Parts: sequence; C-alpha cells; structure tokens
Amino acid sequence: MRILVVDKLAQAGVDALAVDHEVDVNTGLSKAELIAIVADYDAIVVRSATTIDADVIAAATNLKVVGRAGVGLDNVDIEAATRSGVVVCNAPQSNIVSAAEHTMALLLALARNVPQAHAALIDGRWERSSWNGSELHDKTLGVLGLGRIGTLVAQRAHAFGMRLIAFDPFVAPDRAARLGVHLADTVDEVLAEADFVTIHLPKTPDTVGLFDLDRLGKMKPTARLLNVARGGIVVEADLAKALADGLIAGAAVDVFDVEPTTDSPLFGLPNLIVTPHLGASTEEAQDRAGIQVAEAVDLALKGELVPSAVNVQGGPVPDAVKPYLPLAEKLGRLLAALADDGLTGEVTVETAGAIADEDTRIVGLSVIKGLLSAVVSEPVTFVNAPLFADERGLSVREVSDPHSEDYVSVLRVSGLTRDGHTVRVSGTVVQPGDRERLIEVWDTPVDVEPSEHMAFFRYEDRPGVIGSVGTGFGEAGVNIASAQVGRRAVGGEAIMALSLDDAVPRDVLADIAARIGADEGRAITLS
Repeated sequence: MRILVVDKLAQAGVDALAVDHEVDVNTGLSKAELIAIVADYDAIVVRSATTIDADVIAAATNLKVVGRAGVGLDNVDIEAATRSGVVVCNAPQSNIVSAAEHTMALLLALARNVPQAHAALIDGRWERSSWNGSELHDKTLGVLGLGRIGTLVAQRAHAFGMRLIAFDPFVAPDRAARLGVHLADTVDEVLAEADFVTIHLPKTPDTVGLFDLDRLGKMKPTARLLNVARGGIVVEADLAKALADGLIAGAAVDVFDVEPTTDSPLFGLPNLIVTPHLGASTEEAQDRAGIQVAEAVDLALKGELVPSAVNVQGGPVPDAVKPYLPLAEKLGRLLAALADDGLTGEVTVETAGAIADEDTRIVGLSVIKGLLSAVVSEPVTFVNAPLFADERGLSVREVSDPHSEDYVSVLRVSGLTRDGHTVRVSGTVVQPGDRERLIEVWDTPVDVEPSEHMAFFRYEDRPGVIGSVGTGFGEAGVNIASAQVGRRAVGGEAIMALSLDDAVPRDVLADIAARIGADEGRAITLS
C-alpha cells in the first residue's frame, strides 16, 4: 500500500509506516498540489498543518484511511470521509503526559514569576525584590475537567501539597475521592475556592466563551488562570481586561482563538505568560504520536479493527437498529444537558417495542458517545466509549421490553443526578424517512423533532408563557423554528421544547428563564 505523509512526522513514525508499506513524505503542499497527486495513495497522514477536506477526499479515489498524528481532528472532514468509506483515526493518548507536564511548568512559572525575572535579568536589571512569588504548597488548585490530562495534573499537584477541587459532571464522587479531589457541583464553586484554576475541557458549543469577563470576575482577585486545553474557551479580550484591571492576579495561556498568531490582546501584559501551543511539543510525544498513528493506519490498511478510529464501529448493525444510533447519541447529549449538576453511577438505556427484539448493544454505546462528547477532550468512538465511561465511574444498564403502547419502537435513557433526582428522556423514529422525534423530556410527554440548536424550559403551566418566551428570543435575534409544550395536568408542571435557528447565549437563556419564572432552563447544541 502507498502512504502519503503531508506534514512533518517524527522519524519513528515514518519508519513504522515503512515496515510494510511504501511511504512518500511530501510536506508543504498547496491544496491544488495535494489534489493533483492524492489519487495514487491508499493512506494520508497529517498533523495539524494540512486540511483534508471534502475536495481532497473526493479526489482521493483509492483512499482508505486518514491518520492524524495527534489528538485534534479539526483539519479533517470526518463526515466527508465517512460518506466515502474512509477510516479516520488519530493518536488520542500520545500527548497526555506532555500536556500535563506543560501545565505544571506553567503553573510553577506563574507562581514564581520565572519568565518576568528572567527577562529583567538578561535586560541588565537585578530585580530580586520585584518578583516575590507564591508557594504551591497548601494552595487550592481548581481543575476543570478530570479527564486523562486533568487527572495527571491533579496527581502531580497533589505531590506539591496542593488542595484539589474539580468540576466534571461525569466523574463519580468516589473516583474523585480516590484522587484526593473534592468534586464541586458547578464551575463557579471551583472559582470561588481556587487559588489557581487550570482548564482541561473540550472545545464545544457549551464551552466556547466559557471564561468571559463575568466568569473571570467570580475568581479570587489573587487567583491565577491556566489554559493548556483549547483556544476559544477563554475570551482573550476579556482576559486581557481582567489582567489589566487587576480582576485576577495572573494567567498562563498556551492556546489561542486563531493559530498561529503573533497578535493578541494578551501579548505584552506583565502578569501573563504565553507559549505557542507547546502542550504536545516534546520529542517523546511526537515519537509516540507518530508510532501510534502508524499502528492505526497499518491496521486500517489490513482491514482490521482500529481502536482509535473515530468514524467506524466494529461488527454488523441490524438494519432496524441503524436509524436509532444517531437518535441515541442525541438523547445522550440531551441527558447530559438536563442533568446540569452531573450524573453519577448508572445510566439506564431502555429499548421498547419492535427494536427490543434486535441486538441493541451498540445503542448503549451511542448513548455514551453523546453523553461524554461534551466533556471529553478527544473524539469519543464506539471503541473507546466504554473506557471513558469506566474512567468516570459510569456504567450502562440495558433494559428491553417488547411492548410499546404508542409507538412501534421507543428508546428511553435515564440517569441519577448527584442530588438524587432521576432524569429521563425518550425518543423514537417514525416513517417515512426515519424521522427522529423527542417524545419525553424531564419525564413529561412532548413531540418535537430534534434539531441542531434547542432550548427547554420547565415551569408552572399558566397563560402568557409562550408569548414571553417568543418575545425574549425575538429581542435576542434568535429565531424559533418550532415549539411544543407538554404537560401532565392543567395548571401543573409544563415543559416547553424549542427548535432554534441559532445557538442560545447563556445570558439570553437566563433572562428568559427569569421572565417566565422557570424552575429550569437548558440550551443544547446537538451536532
């Protein structure tokens, strides 16, 4: 098989590819140059510099696999690859140690003003008294996201004698306790306690802009912020203002909205440390990424199961089950959004009606994919979903019932929140056209088609609420595509489910919930 390496790859990775295949290394290609030659190759290996979009995939008539030597897949059109039957795989564990160690390096440099003192001294200024630092010992580190990297950071910080508090809605309290971590119910609870806050969250519609000026203002004025996760989670202009105005004491940033960049409002601030996305930039991580992606590409070319594949599942799926996989993933995402304070222990996946006669094990995996996709910083696949669930102390209980009263088949997903409440959502697929319907939200019947952007409100049934909600979204410039209200009794609790044309800003959601006196309001992006 012929393999084209289009970005700089560690020699160890190139050597591993070349054991059984013909490898050409051709970096720095323009899109037109790549399209002109790509039809000759069975596999392409990239890092982050080259984009493999739908045009490239369409031209690659012999392509079987795209390998990304790293974690992120923003530069690969996974949907186009899937339509063309091309496997997309990455090296998801290649950089976790390097990223955790870089976080610790920035944490120490931030606490002791190392870059500032270094710059002053080589500039001819002995300013020993100007750069008094802070010990890590007995300080509180807030960890946002207890995935693999966040866990490694917590373990290393514990060795420095730091107290640990974390937010991760899908980590079981007993697992956090074993790490010596106090599990908070909200991000704001972490910010109120922490002397240092380190971000290890994925970049999703829910986390983009998470740290704006309002949220930065909830940190201690003596606190310091670190971001070695993804650009866009912290609003750079707001962080610059917070640092300049003394709202927080300092920050260290490794990732930016636009990369590469040499122009940011953050640059030049005396209480800020910046590095050019060095989290994975170690020889060991680069070698590991090259070798891991080489192993994955080799498996794909041999037609074997690829554990790191992000767009395929192993084994045949019954035709009757296939339409329910995307629905199951959406129900998982919706359950995660409704269980705002997180789930603990067991998630129940119930199939009822005709689908219950099929092998539905993969439906549970689809639910977990959706449930964890908003909190795991690497792609969640059918292969790695059980591992991620196990790491967070989540288990799946599958229940089947051949009887369904109102629909041919029904899929129900439920879980227990940390405050002891059960949250349940249900859906079905109707004909013709395998159309998805949400039929239960917060244990209340509804009937609405899931869309990319949705909002849900739970409130006391009374006249005028629908008008108030419409006015609120109209004032915010968010168009309502459809809306549906469900209730169990007149004047009792009601649920409003809305499909929207755009994502809902957090302040808009909070304003509308306050207008109607909602007990709860949630917004979610299902794509």
